[in-house]
Amino acid sequence: MTPSLKREEIADLVRDLCRLPHETEWVEFKVGQSNPQRIGEYLSALSNGAALHHRPAGYLVWGVEDGTHTIVGTRFTPSRRKKGNEPLEAWLSQMLTPRLDLRFHETMADGKRVVVLEVNAARTQPVAFAGTEFARVGSVTRRLREYPEKERALWREFDRTPFEARVTAESLSDSRVARLLDSPTYFQRLGRPMPASRRAALSAMAQDKLISRTPGGWEVTNLGAILLANRLADFPRFGRKALRVIRYAGSARTADAREWELVTGYGASFGQFERLIDAVLPSREVIEGTRRRIEWAFPPLAVRELVANALIHQDFEVRGSGPMVEIFERRIEVTNPGEPLVATDRFVDAAPRSRNEALASLMRRFDFCEERGVGIDRVVELVEAFQLPPPSFQTSDGFTRVVLYARKELKEMGAVERIWACYLHACLRHVGGEFLTNASLRERFGIAAANRAMVSRIIRQAVEQQMIVPVDPSAAPKVMKYIPFWAAPDPDNGS
Repeated sequence: MTPSLKREEIADLVRDLCRLPHETEWVEFKVGQSNPQRIGEYLSALSNGAALHHRPAGYLVWGVEDGTHTIVGTRFTPSRRKKGNEPLEAWLSQMLTPRLDLRFHETMADGKRVVVLEVNAARTQPVAFAGTEFARVGSVTRRLREYPEKERALWREFDRTPFEARVTAESLSDSRVARLLDSPTYFQRLGRPMPASRRAALSAMAQDKLISRTPGGWEVTNLGAILLANRLADFPRFGRKALRVIRYAGSARTADAREWELVTGYGASFGQFERLIDAVLPSREVIEGTRRRIEWAFPPLAVRELVANALIHQDFEVRGSGPMVEIFERRIEVTNPGEPLVATDRFVDAAPRSRNEALASLMRRFDFCEERGVGIDRVVELVEAFQLPPPSFQTSDGFTRVVLYARKELKEMGAVERIWACYLHACLRHVGGEFLTNASLRERFGIAAANRAMVSRIIRQAVEQQMIVPVDPSAAPKVMKYIPFWAAPDPDNGS
């Protein structure tokens, strides 16, 4: 949806739409139509038509003649219209499935009063009004199910258009793009000098598909907005996708808290987060002779890796929530919208997969992450180096959460926690071309050789839970080696 347009920009948009050779599947012109039912049907059809034509939104324009595209003005005033006791805009929004952003704009164009109703393009399924899906066929609005080829084309569009490639704002001037997007951060993160002219800067950004040039002006893609927005709230879809950091005074969410919301695109806000995390992570100053050093309760690099993962792997189709970092006295929770693409017990060895590949690629080029699928491996490695309890990977309807825990003695860990630590250690050793042994697990827990029996019990429990398996079950106990369950040869195919 077009971000917060001024009146003169709305007038320019109307003029651009009037220059179209004829009504399209994503634009409808009216003069006095005020029937709520018909308006709702138009919204469904225009939203679906915008998706078919790769437009960020559809437009229903009052004050323009249908055939000639002449601006004649209108008396239609949406703020005075109601359906029952509800304002028209609220009623229309409730009747659409799925719910979409829609917005009325009113302005003067060429001395005439015009009204524009803007509705977001359908994204993951055809938009229905009052339970029925509509489409534009020529200049007529029809039920979508009457045109199966168009319906199939719409579903194909949902399947093949990556989220990052979709357009979120259009018909923008050079200066408007410069106000909306942080181009200096783009060049700084890539280690390139800022071009001498604005047009050269925009052309360079277009090569990375952050923006694109059309006859009506510049378009901003979702990728451009989420990475480089000066204010994410300027793009209605991304207002809730800003990274939030909350520092609690205790161990519960009811404790006193301080909160930061990093409102810019991730290209700038991730750098802000890196600076912030050093200030808010629990730590203490240790004096060793004449030297002082900071001892962190959690490895900062592990937190950085988890937040980069959360930004990149989130599901942007989940509305109303965004990535969040919650710092408690003895744990840190990093949460992102969307469930993972791989099982949580395969996070360490999983091949790199992302639902947002273009975002992952640019974040790598910005030096915020790697695309080699080793982010979680590094987190587990750092947790082991700090001899912390194993991280917890949690997933439920609509979100993924990773929890880091502050250090505690092995005797303070429960059986489940010890077995999970043993399993993750086996995974980490396996991807490094090594095996889990009693000695390696003792080192991971910081246990002396005299207590090898304690570690043997943990290994035995992990085998009983089928989390790890011995490489050679007939080997002597002192030289036994183990691998994670998924690395065991498959007896059915002889491998």
